[in-house]
Amino acid sequence: MRGFLSLFLVTVLVGGLTMAPQTASAQAPATSTPIQHVVVIFGENRSFDHYFGTYPHAMNPLGEPRFTAAAGTPTNINNYNQTPSLLTNNPNLNPANGSSAANPFRLDRSQALTAGMNHSYGPEQSSFDNGAMDLFPISTGSAGAPPNYYPPVIFTKGLVMGYYDGNTVTAMWNYAQHFALNDNSYNSQFGPSTPGAVNLISGQTNGIGANTHLPSSSVISDGNGGMTLIGDADPYGDVCSTTTGTTVQLTSKNIGDLLNSAGVTRGWFEGGFDLTITNPNGSSQCHRSTVSPVTGLTETDYVPHHQPFQYYTSTANLQHTRPTSVSMIGHQGDAGNHEYDTHDFFDAIKAGNFPAVSFLKAPSYQDAHPGNSNPLDEQTFVVDVINFLQQQAAWSSTAVVIAYDDSDGWYDHQYSPRVNGSTTTADALNGTGVCNGPAALPGVNPATTHAQGRCGYGVRTPMLVISPYAKPNYVDHTVTDQSSVIRFVEDNWLSGQRIGQGSFDGIANSIASMLNFSQTPNPVLMLSDTTGLVQP
Repeated sequence: MRGFLSLFLVTVLVGGLTMAPQTASAQAPATSTPIQHVVVIFGENRSFDHYFGTYPHAMNPLGEPRFTAAAGTPTNINNYNQTPSLLTNNPNLNPANGSSAANPFRLDRSQALTAGMNHSYGPEQSSFDNGAMDLFPISTGSAGAPPNYYPPVIFTKGLVMGYYDGNTVTAMWNYAQHFALNDNSYNSQFGPSTPGAVNLISGQTNGIGANTHLPSSSVISDGNGGMTLIGDADPYGDVCSTTTGTTVQLTSKNIGDLLNSAGVTRGWFEGGFDLTITNPNGSSQCHRSTVSPVTGLTETDYVPHHQPFQYYTSTANLQHTRPTSVSMIGHQGDAGNHEYDTHDFFDAIKAGNFPAVSFLKAPSYQDAHPGNSNPLDEQTFVVDVINFLQQQAAWSSTAVVIAYDDSDGWYDHQYSPRVNGSTTTADALNGTGVCNGPAALPGVNPATTHAQGRCGYGVRTPMLVISPYAKPNYVDHTVTDQSSVIRFVEDNWLSGQRIGQGSFDGIANSIASMLNFSQTPNPVLMLSDTTGLVQP
């Protein structure tokens, strides 16, 4: 993407950007804040403690990017620094974890690639052990040695206790230094990628319609004759979806439906979605792949179950149809129906067509998911996107949100708030078949007064807001979840309209507490995509 940025700058110097967008959308409503553009970079599978457990204190060994916290960095962060015994006498030394019992330990920058943990709906609840937070190794841990074979615990399920600091996730820590970090943000419910992605755009995983290969561990009965999604089923009908495994279609509304009705431009931009491209390694269509410059591994770019809008008939682009034109990207009536490749995001903005609400999902080698990605490749994608956006005139009215679909099962010490209970055979938070909590959220069917299978909130994950209006070097303690992003979008563009019955956005706090519209705007912060350090 560095080459792309260079090309962009040359284009500006030679002749500027002259292509004006042509729109089929209705006149968009005025926003309630100065934010005219929200960009959500939606990463994969990292818990808060896994990335920010010792923030802002890094080990700073020789040969790694050095991180030094700015004076005045908040000290009231809910991490290991507030409770040092979490590092030296952790509850996960519990003998029930057997030989995998462990304290948290630092993963070196050379250990960026690790095995993935178990992040299924039930095992994540089991790791919480009724709030004791002491059964992560036995419940969600996986053994899998990173390249550097130290400490020996990495050969056991105790690997789940590993964390990175600012010498590896340097960009994330630098963004926290200059913008806003939330230390009290959670998955809307327990479980893996697909429920997290669906909650990001709709706050509702109940209401499964068309499907293939059910019954499956990906769904659970909602207690009223319907089904709730708790696992990674592919979207029903996507040309790239599995032909042998479970696929589902969802019947609720999502934020795309609301934005379309209001004439607000939007798009989901995911690596590998454009099936007309042949990659340099000769791969194409649904099997396009990229070789990671960090790990040397070849990974398929597009992951169908990471694309939430594909689960709904109203917002899907099941054949991956290309946009009518660059100027139509994001607009209602475009052939792509708001579903695009990541390159379409940059192409549209270069052409002067910046959608109001954009969701970005990196190609899988850069999406942060352990096993196929890593924090260093993730950092390259995130930094390139934010550096690019900061060079646009529209940066003055933009907010970038970095959020995650799930924790991957990595250790986090914070017991999440109980906002919605569940009592299915898959639940295990407070005992077998039990997730205590209020019967707060109904299902899609009006007769479903409480839809089972949505135990929440789930595991704590990182959330950052990067914007001229983000509170600088600020740690926000407001309880938020994945649906807090669309809560802000609804408040900003839709006069507070909500998705509908049973959606998490109806009970969520907004991310607005991380913004201050009366402050002097933050200066631009350009980072190196290879180290995450502030560029001179």
